[in-house]
Amino acid sequence: MTYQNLLLERQGPIAVLTFNRPKVMNALNQETLKELSHALDAVQADGELRGLILTGAGDKAFVAGADINELAKMDPLGAKHLAHHGQTVLGKLETLGKPSIAMINGFALGGGLELALAATLRTAANTARIGLPEVSLGIIPGYGGTQRMARIAGPGVAREWVLTGDMYSAEEGHRVGVINRLFAPEALREGTLKLMNTILSRGPVAVRLAIETIRRGLNMSQAEGELIETDMFGLAATTLDMKEGMQAFLEKRPAAFKNR
Repeated sequence: MTYQNLLLERQGPIAVLTFNRPKVMNALNQETLKELSHALDAVQADGELRGLILTGAGDKAFVAGADINELAKMDPLGAKHLAHHGQTVLGKLETLGKPSIAMINGFALGGGLELALAATLRTAANTARIGLPEVSLGIIPGYGGTQRMARIAGPGVAREWVLTGDMYSAEEGHRVGVINRLFAPEALREGTLKLMNTILSRGPVAVRLAIETIRRGLNMSQAEGELIETDMFGLAATTLDMKEGMQAFLEKRPAAFKNR
């Protein structure tokens, strides 16, 4: 499918999805959300694609937020529908079943940061600026930002970021755990690809099970989460990849995983 607001490219087993509305700093309007939903379905269904990187066109913005022109026209029912739609689409990213990295090359504000929070990991240029400024517009984050920020960085950080609506440096985002790795702007793409390729060099089934175990455990007590971990550990032990990984270690050679 040809998208109006997205570019979807392949780089070997990695899909690179670029938000391509640079004139409006890649703002996340409803049409872009619809295209994102379709693109995520396509990436999930493609067995040859094993990872996803998301970024923004140009060097100014990853995604600078939701489209204010749309938000300004909301009535209460429309606001609930918009939030539910955004949460549903970003939920697809979070449950993609393949590792995803939000490569933040510039401003990631509001819905843009909420999008990044739904990815498995986040890298950023050290010049990037991030935040959840919704309260300055008289609203709150509606695409899962209040929930994911609290789970990723803790409730104290979430309260500060959401209640002040301030913008923060990428360095501060890294300090509080929102950003996993920082790079100079010119090294961001190479560094992000290296991180993704490291993940893809590991056991594919084990990576999927680990992502799912962490995600599900966040909504449980530790004891319940450990039961899920036990089940997933046992499931991993049924795979040919486990046998190959163990044998390769014993034979002191790189593992040749088969995703089975």
